[in-house]
Amino acid sequence: MKEGLHPVWLFDLDNTLHDASFAAFGDINQRMTDYIVRELSITEAEADALRRRYWQRYGATLLGLVRHHGVKLHHFLHHTHILPGLEERVRGHAHDFAALARLPGRKFILTNAPAAYTARVLGVLGIAKLFDGVIPIERMQMFGHLRPKPDARMLRQVAARLRVAPSRCVLVEDTLDHLKSARRIGMGTVWMQRWTRSARWGVAAATRVTMTPPYVDRRVRSLGRLVRRPR
Repeated sequence: MKEGLHPVWLFDLDNTLHDASFAAFGDINQRMTDYIVRELSITEAEADALRRRYWQRYGATLLGLVRHHGVKLHHFLHHTHILPGLEERVRGHAHDFAALARLPGRKFILTNAPAAYTARVLGVLGIAKLFDGVIPIERMQMFGHLRPKPDARMLRQVAARLRVAPSRCVLVEDTLDHLKSARRIGMGTVWMQRWTRSARWGVAAATRVTMTPPYVDRRVRSLGRLVRRPR
């Protein structure tokens, strides 16, 4: 296959390339709740409910806080992702990373996580060099408005930035709502389930289902499957 015909791969980070449920999610959720308590002057129970409600409605708690409470993007991301000891908890899978190195085509990280956190995780995993670029949540803005995944308009803009049609892109994700949006604009979709299989709580556990939705092209438990059949 000629280089120009290879897919352009868009890889999620958390629970796709590493076990974020183990390494970070509990701490991040608590820090988000603490942040909401402090900034909005409400109780912890109210803050926790608001955090969950905005995540369910918008796909990112941050988006609801920006839209409805005037929270500043960088202030929120800094205070909720300090995460002492993160590096000691990050764990990935060597076979996945070996497969990434062999996978043909350009590869990018597309994550709703902030840039500093993403750099820390990639540094521990030692795989930053395998990617042609990183698109963190700070870069998911259109006309001054934050548009994180699963916003289909942002996904279309990402393809335009990379100078390819959406149909040339493949999104590899653990989150079904994000895959659904990608399919809506013609992207290929791969549902990565290595880390969701072991999750005991939260979003990852909720996506541990037996059926493959119609908007998912492929369901895999290791990235080696992509090398054996790239498209």
